[in-house]
Amino acid sequence: MSRVLIIGAGGVGTVVATKMASLPEVFTDIMLASRTKSKCDAIAERIGGNRIQTAQVDADNVPELVNLINSFKPELVVNVALPYQDLTIMDACLETKVSYLDTANYEPLDEAKYEYKWQWAYREKFEKAGITAILGCGFDPGVTSIFTAHAAKHVFDEIHYLDIVDCNGGDHGKAFATNFNPEINIREITQKGKYWENGQWVETEPHEIHKPLNYPEIGPKESYLIYHEELESLVINYPTIKRARFWMTFGQEYLTHLRVIQNIGMASIEPINYEGKEIVPIQFLKAVLPAPETLGDNYTGETSIGCRIKGIKDGQEKTYYIYNNCSHQAAFNETGTQGVSYTTGVPATIGAMMFLQGQWKKPGVYNVEEFNPDPFMEQLNILGLPWVEVHEADLEL
Repeated sequence: MSRVLIIGAGGVGTVVATKMASLPEVFTDIMLASRTKSKCDAIAERIGGNRIQTAQVDADNVPELVNLINSFKPELVVNVALPYQDLTIMDACLETKVSYLDTANYEPLDEAKYEYKWQWAYREKFEKAGITAILGCGFDPGVTSIFTAHAAKHVFDEIHYLDIVDCNGGDHGKAFATNFNPEINIREITQKGKYWENGQWVETEPHEIHKPLNYPEIGPKESYLIYHEELESLVINYPTIKRARFWMTFGQEYLTHLRVIQNIGMASIEPINYEGKEIVPIQFLKAVLPAPETLGDNYTGETSIGCRIKGIKDGQEKTYYIYNNCSHQAAFNETGTQGVSYTTGVPATIGAMMFLQGQWKKPGVYNVEEFNPDPFMEQLNILGLPWVEVHEADLEL
């Protein structure tokens, strides 16, 4: 019996529930819970076969989470709710002595900033409780970190330069929409950029550094240097890295809308008073933008995400590019969601599989690159995110 509790019923939760339901030999009992039970019920009905149980839970409320965990008795809690809720869910897992997995690191609600320090502070507690926490098991972070671990194990003696490149070459036909939670997305990409070089962090203005990069099957796309959380753990776990950067593509129309949103104050996380009620502008904006899980229908094109790496093998300099391309339409046909949700949900499912099979199971708090990448890499090819390697490639960076 392998019982799993999924918390979060957005696009990623839909993919995780769908994928897990298709693997009864691994996931025997699945519960999907969120603040709005009707969302869970709709996902369960779409999957069918009575594979998914559903429940209502407030992920900000530790006692509610504890009660649900104690009643369902899962072996693992998979958190695909909001990053604000990572710590409350981890607290509930500690209290119930149940292991934990997420796809994005904690962000404080009142500050647009993300670091692993809050979750790394749980290491000793999880060790003492004899349970595992697997952090950042989406695509980026997640697969990008595992690609790096694979490269370190099989391709290089030393990794010196790492560039993570993330391109969405798709078109959803909307004037402005985000591919995952709008509030998290806008907070993330409007922060200052940051990259690692020669043993220290270098900060840049938002979108200050950019250049066109060529992506397989997509072509050239303007790519912007932003900060992304996996850089923080990768430069610690691979100390030979001299420089590590993260690049993401944005279309000009998207950036124009984003500038307007910022200029008129709609990206603000500071509460304002409106007709006697306190509201947060970015949360109001989230309510009027298309929900990411609704973007899949008629979404064309594909994503291309990977790692471009330069290092040393047998005393010689070597370059290496490993990536995955994911079709939005294929993702929608399989799960009813677009490719960005798919590329996050499939790795979370595989990470849960790795834990339940005992391959990624040890007391403490770990980023995914600290585990053996080989069985995970094998499952990527099986479960819909096949990867491609290019040796001695022009990295363009």
